[in-house]
Amino acid sequence: MAEMSSKQLAQTWPFKRYKAFERNLQDTTAEWFHKKELTTHTRMRYCLKYHENWPQNIICSDVAEYVKQESERCLGKESFPLHKYLHHGLSSQAMLFNLVGPLIIRKDFAPLRVAIERAGMAWLKGKITAGFEYYDRTVFNEDSGQPTSIDLAILGKTKNIFIEAKLVEREFGGCSVFSGGDCDGRNPIIYGFEGCYLQHIGRKYWERMDELGFKETVFATGAICPFVNYYQFFREVLFSLKKCGCFILLHDERNPAFLKVSISGKESGLWPFLMKSVPAKHAADMGRITIQQLVKAIDDSESHYDWINEFKLKYRID
Repeated sequence: MAEMSSKQLAQTWPFKRYKAFERNLQDTTAEWFHKKELTTHTRMRYCLKYHENWPQNIICSDVAEYVKQESERCLGKESFPLHKYLHHGLSSQAMLFNLVGPLIIRKDFAPLRVAIERAGMAWLKGKITAGFEYYDRTVFNEDSGQPTSIDLAILGKTKNIFIEAKLVEREFGGCSVFSGGDCDGRNPIIYGFEGCYLQHIGRKYWERMDELGFKETVFATGAICPFVNYYQFFREVLFSLKKCGCFILLHDERNPAFLKVSISGKESGLWPFLMKSVPAKHAADMGRITIQQLVKAIDDSESHYDWINEFKLKYRID
């Protein structure tokens, strides 16, 4: 039997490909903007032409107004960063505003509770508050620059839930010191902390890794620094645990970057891979829910028909 070519072998790959997912969502978003008669970028019909038009990317006008008010309230004193690409149709920040914003404004956390409990995570006790772009500079001694910021914080009496939202992202962000050419990527746990710029300027990332047991894992004791490619993941997980909270990844189930399942049922992707880096004692405080699961919980609540169907159209959620 003749050997198969690389093109033929590509057709036998057992996982869905990322590009097909991204292209499908780009087309869907472009169509949504077109139906709304909105002005888009010449070469990217799935992106509004100007950043200042980002409110047009938000389904509910009261949510857009809430975001504007929060952003203006925090000017000069606190952080509420509107992402550079908030006007992009595939912005995960815009998606989160669209999906959870109405729940926050209406103080209806029941659908979030249902989705989180179905994922095996405990809901919070006492009075519940929630908000976007939560941070605390003291956790890592981030006394300057943009601090570690959590997309969505749900705060309870004795426990908190911190959620990182991903839509078309392909990764958890890496370390900018490495990408900027000021680090060779060696693991300071093995080679010494004098080579870590972040440690030098007083950041407490490694102290938290040690305090919470992450430095003893196999993942953290390799030759390559775990922050090089997964800096965002570790910062947010460590932050969540230090703030007496659970960390939850909210992602699109169609995005194979975070979780993909082969025809035979084998799982791979960033989530199962990075969960191996979490000490067993913290496993119960790590969780994952999909956008689709939260949409179903909102749908089932029968309280948000005025906007949830529009969300499903915008992001092609079946």
